[in-house]
Formats: sequence, C-alpha cells, structure tokens
Amino acid sequence: MIAHPAIDPVAINLGPLQIHWYSLMYLAAFACAWILALRSSRCSWSPVKHTQVEDLIVYGAWGVLLGGRLGYMFFYSLDKWLADPAMLFRLWEGGMSFHGGLIGVTIALFTYARKHRIPFLALADFVVPLVPSGLFFGRIGNFIGQELYGRPTDAPWAMLFPSDPLQLGRHPSQLYEAFLEGFVLFFILHWFARKPRLFGEVAGLFLIVYGLSRFMIEFVREPDAQFAGQTALLEAFNWMTRGQTLCIPMIILGLWFMRKSLPFGNSQSRPSIR
Repeated sequence: MIAHPAIDPVAINLGPLQIHWYSLMYLAAFACAWILALRSSRCSWSPVKHTQVEDLIVYGAWGVLLGGRLGYMFFYSLDKWLADPAMLFRLWEGGMSFHGGLIGVTIALFTYARKHRIPFLALADFVVPLVPSGLFFGRIGNFIGQELYGRPTDAPWAMLFPSDPLQLGRHPSQLYEAFLEGFVLFFILHWFARKPRLFGEVAGLFLIVYGLSRFMIEFVREPDAQFAGQTALLEAFNWMTRGQTLCIPMIILGLWFMRKSLPFGNSQSRPSIR
C-alpha cells in the first residue's frame, strides 16, 4: 500500500488564525476561473465584457458557497439540519455539495444574465469551461484533508489514509476525480468549444461528461455513512449512491441541451474559442 503523505490540513498557522489547505484550494479555484474568464472576455465572441468579469466571479463565488452549503444540508444531512438549524453556519465542520453548488451557480447566472441583458445559455457556455480547474483544486483539497476517500481495494496503488478508522488500503478516489473532473473535462470542453456550437451545447456537454465521470467514480468511492441501510427513490436497489442519484438529472438535462440545442427557439450558434 501507499501511505498518504499526511499533510497538515492547516497550511498557515498564525497563532489564533489558521488557514486550511481547503480554503486555499477555493481561493486557487476562483483565481484560476478569474484568469480564464479575463482571457476569454477579450475574444470577439464573448458575451461577457472584460469589465464585467469581476462581477461575474463574485456572483459565481456566492453561488458556489451558498449553494454548496445548502445543497449539502438538503441532500446529505437533512435530518441533522432540521434537528439543529444552526449547523448550517458551522462551516468549520465541513460539508459542501457539488450538486448544490451547481444549482447555486445556475441561479446566480440567471440573475447575472438578467442584470447585464445576456442570453442565459450564451453565459452558461462561457462559464462552464472555467469550472474544471475549480473542481481539480477542490478534489486536491479533499485529498489533503483525507476526506471522501474510496472503498477498500487490494490494487497496487491502494492508499492508506491515517484518518481511516479501519486502516484499510483504499482507492484514492479524490485523485481519480481530480483527473477526470479536472484535467479530462477541461480539455474536452476546450476542444469542443474551439468550433462554433449552438448555444447550450457546451453547457450540455459539461453536464454529460461530469455526470458520467462522477457516476463511474462513485463505484469506488466510499458511500456516505449517513445513508447506510437507507433507500431512496432511485437507490432502492441498494447499489446506487446519493451522488449517482444526483448525477442522473444532470446527464438527462445535458443530453436534452445537446439534442434540442436551443429550447427557447433561438438557433443562433456561438462563435468558436480562439
């Protein structure tokens, strides 16, 4: 087995002020999205002006943070949240949901698009290529924090996590996700967006590729302990995880975007990324 490097989750310790690696990963994610957005905003096809990027990143950041936290409470800890509503504000206890963050960002983009009079699907196509870099940094944060690790395995690359109470060799599923949701998704989206596409197609491809990647990795990721022995509408056969359940609507919506292209009746295509 490979021993986890056991990196101190606290990156910077200034007495009473402690800055965790996970917080730095969020900052790196937003900084990378900002840089990519500034680069794309200079292109003639961009629906976002260079001077509007800062506003867009702020909207997106609030969508990620609020949506991610509320999504975790609703999708993964609803019973505990109802019993203790104040746990919503105890961010230091952890708990963020990608699917909740996605909903939060979608609402933020709707608001931003209306404020700046930008077609929503054009804005979504602009934003989704910015997301994989953030997913990469987020998964690296999970790896450093020894959370969301995988199921037990006897594979040669099995990793021993010091925080694992069972001390078993496990899949380093955080690194699998960093690779698929970060590197692979990034290059697929940027390759696809190099040619003119109908509005909504880039966003649709993002939903499909992320949904399929997450669905596959969930097979080797340790299920959430709070759902042990429980069933839900699509988890009734006791093999699907909550993450897989939440990915199904993503994949269906992505296929619909790719098939219908413009459900609102506008068949205009977006220019390519240069």
